[in-house]
Amino acid sequence: MSFIKILMLSVILIFGSHMLMSCGGGNAQNENTSSSDSTTVDSSKLGTGAEGESRSGQVNTAETDLIPVEVTTIKRGLISDFILLSTNLETEKMANVYPRVQGLVENILVEEGDFVKKGQVLMTLEADEYVLAEEKARLNYLNQKSDFERMEAMFQQNLLSKEEFETAKYTLQGLEVDWKQAKLNLSYTKITSPIAGVVGDRLIKPGDRIQPTDQLYSVINTTEMIAVVYAPEKELGNVEKDQAAYITSDHLKEERFDGWVKRVSPVVDPKSGTFKITVGVKNKDNKLRSGMFVNTHIITATHENAVLIPKTAIVYENEQLNVYVVKDSIANKVTLKVGFQDHEKVESLEGIKEGDQIIVVGQSGLKDKTKVKIVNERKNELAYRTEN
Repeated sequence: MSFIKILMLSVILIFGSHMLMSCGGGNAQNENTSSSDSTTVDSSKLGTGAEGESRSGQVNTAETDLIPVEVTTIKRGLISDFILLSTNLETEKMANVYPRVQGLVENILVEEGDFVKKGQVLMTLEADEYVLAEEKARLNYLNQKSDFERMEAMFQQNLLSKEEFETAKYTLQGLEVDWKQAKLNLSYTKITSPIAGVVGDRLIKPGDRIQPTDQLYSVINTTEMIAVVYAPEKELGNVEKDQAAYITSDHLKEERFDGWVKRVSPVVDPKSGTFKITVGVKNKDNKLRSGMFVNTHIITATHENAVLIPKTAIVYENEQLNVYVVKDSIANKVTLKVGFQDHEKVESLEGIKEGDQIIVVGQSGLKDKTKVKIVNERKNELAYRTEN
């Protein structure tokens, strides 16, 4: 009985193990199949994605190849050659104000920066002493005049000698001069401006006792300034009176002030090899100040129909001036042959023609034949700026 139980148990164990192995193998096969199917599907999906990315990549690459730039269209205009010299501005008319008489400062009527007219009263002195002196001189004159009239009547009646009459006449004239001088001294207690202009310095204050040697004010006529410059001897034949000129200032970057050659010295300094040129400048809107550092441009020649290139477009390479001309979305590098030039433009003698589009923003580091995309076109105003 025990033996039979043991045998049956062994058979059951063997059969169960076999069944378990069969089931496990099936699952493995199913898993392999599922894995294979999964791999096939994923590869298909990956293939489609790669193709999509490839197509997208081609579009992005084409877009990034186009370098964004700004351009302007070349025009013709006027440009001048000039002698460029630097100096400090001066005033053509300037006056230091001194008193004619001594006295105490009573009232100050104008301050630094005030505009004054010629003859306008700047300050007054205490005038009491001068009032009394003028009155005394007047009375002396009137008294002598009365005596002279009596003596003149006596002279006509031959009751007075000619010598006495002449002495009385000269005495009267002397007292008249004294009276005029007293009136003049009284008027000098009102100190006036000798020229029209702007008060530059006030050097006194109320209560000061002043002497005729004391400077009181400086008055500057700012309507016309001068720039005194010294040009090399070789330019002597290129400069003459009334020649056109203009000045610029780093402080007033967008301003240009027209002027002219007022005087040309015919003498060359043997030490420096230069000669003096005085350039007159109209002080437009009263923006110029005495002592201001300026650049003086004396125009020596002018081209009226020049091809003008803005300096903002130029790329400097090994002493060559290059620009990039855009044609059919391609930036073509052109080396300029330069004629006249100033602070904002140059004249192109060949290689660039009117109507060409050149790059003014984005050309730095650009290579020849690079594909570009114009994102903005700037207005070219160079042709509308002319010299006088």
